[in-house]
Amino acid sequence: MQLVSQHPFGAGGLTAKMFRLENGLKVILVRDPSAPIFAYQTWFAVGSRHEREGITGIAHLFEHLMFNQTEHHPPGEFDRMMESAGGDTNAATWVDWTYYRENLPKAELPLAVELEADRMACLTLGETQVESEREVVANERRFRVEDDVDGFLNEELYKAAFTTHPYHWPTIGWMRDIEAISIDDCRAFYRTYYAPNNATVVLVGDVDEAGALALVEKHYGKIPSSTIPADRAAAEPPQTSERRLSWPKPVTADKLRIGYKAPALGHADYAALEVASEILFGGNSSRLHRRLVVDSEIASSTHAATAPFRDPGLFEISVGMQRGHAAGEAEAMVYDELDKLGRGTLEPHELDTAKTRLLTHFWRELRPQAGKAEALGHYETTIGDYRKLFGVADGYAAVTASDVSRVVAAYLRPERRTVAVATPSEKRS
Repeated sequence: MQLVSQHPFGAGGLTAKMFRLENGLKVILVRDPSAPIFAYQTWFAVGSRHEREGITGIAHLFEHLMFNQTEHHPPGEFDRMMESAGGDTNAATWVDWTYYRENLPKAELPLAVELEADRMACLTLGETQVESEREVVANERRFRVEDDVDGFLNEELYKAAFTTHPYHWPTIGWMRDIEAISIDDCRAFYRTYYAPNNATVVLVGDVDEAGALALVEKHYGKIPSSTIPADRAAAEPPQTSERRLSWPKPVTADKLRIGYKAPALGHADYAALEVASEILFGGNSSRLHRRLVVDSEIASSTHAATAPFRDPGLFEISVGMQRGHAAGEAEAMVYDELDKLGRGTLEPHELDTAKTRLLTHFWRELRPQAGKAEALGHYETTIGDYRKLFGVADGYAAVTASDVSRVVAAYLRPERRTVAVATPSEKRS
């Protein structure tokens, strides 16, 4: 095992170190003895962007399959063993990645390493396993998208905003594809992407470095690497005009989604756009919360976020209207505030407050061992360099008023937006 790089982690004397096995597995280790526990996460560089029409949703299906059965452990035993050891486990899938995580007492590191290496190499993929998880995923889609207006709007927003790039389809997949994915599709996907040279193990906690690395070498070292296909995600063509969609839905008031094409997580403008978002939508003192919810009382909720994706995603705005008020009323106020901010109308206290809020949230998320592990895994898998995480705070601090106005004027323009609205249907249950 080779030490590849290392970087100080904050001001508390911690250090993040990256190692690499001969088969390509990356290991990021931070010894943090602040509590007698550890966070163990496995990040695979595979998400819905690595799919194609016909097998959309397969990355998310694997999030479920990985908890089912291996050659050495029957269905359900993974969870039972983790719970018996006093730990908890979960997983998540998104557009650029899939990750699996455990939090356990310090004495249980051998268990985590053995079980995670086992399901990386020895997952059982037969008809029984695939069909049982397929039904779970299909029901999840019904609950989260088909029977949920917010999930429906989010899916349709990306479907309309992206016409070429695989961000066009949802991570949960189209129902027709969930129902059609074959066992052969699953086996090929597993052999290709669930390989050590497509994974990063992140270990943060009260562990002995030499002992932990020896365990990882023992259990993962003989797992063969695979040939990872080149990323062929088509670049999304520039959007040149507004796209607008509307549906009658069983809601009591309009729901509004606006998505502007935005820079990727690793782009130099990402931090400035986050500061702009905080000024406009961050908390009760933000401009648009005050204007839409407090002063005019036409909306019940407001929210905005910039997608933390590998490729350019969306700056997403969400507004829940009060009954009797149309989404267009909120749109007019949103566009008015964007125009003002893009022209440079920014008070010094607004900039300072926004940056302080972002920095506070950033450091708070990194306090627990699991938070450190998740941030390291996300930056390594999404951007390709965990050390970029350590520039985030300085990036926020360096944003100026002119930066904020520039990115708002550059990215949040009418021709770059997609608008999706759900309106109350005439007949409501």
